[in-house]
Amino acid sequence: MFEFTELPTTFPLGAILFDFLFLLVAIPIEGYVLNLRLRFDKKTSIFYAICINLFTAVIGWITFFFIEPILPVNLKSQLISYVFFNQYNVQSLMILLAFIIFFATFLLKYFLLKLVLLSLAEPTKNELEFQAYPRRNFRRASKVKLQNTNLVTTILVANSLSYSAIILIILLTRSR
Repeated sequence: MFEFTELPTTFPLGAILFDFLFLLVAIPIEGYVLNLRLRFDKKTSIFYAICINLFTAVIGWITFFFIEPILPVNLKSQLISYVFFNQYNVQSLMILLAFIIFFATFLLKYFLLKLVLLSLAEPTKNELEFQAYPRRNFRRASKVKLQNTNLVTTILVANSLSYSAIILIILLTRSR
């Protein structure tokens, strides 16, 4: 029979449940921000928020499982004590890692939202004309650049609000 020899013998169910809780918090917050700032309807905003958050969570877990085996022993022990025993040491490395994770998540969500928007958008007549005559439509190019800036700030605001809510939940669960 086929055996999985590299699967862990213990399963971090608590971490996975907390990640699910964080998704349940982040999706409505980011959906609301997308609705408010990008003027999507509520159903579309929630759909986009679900897409970018689920894909980001999956990519984050995959990245974690690829990086975890190559970590130094002291970082592995801190990680194990955090995930399984709910104990952590705040060090400058952890704070740096939190900033790296925040900005990596922000960039990933931005590119995923751009990908979802591009894949679901139907080309209109104006876009086809813009592609056919790129030198004539300088105003349209500046408008696209402005929309990109609006998308970046919207994702940054949404990501910041959802991370703030998640940090608040973590602090509330740690204080007991």
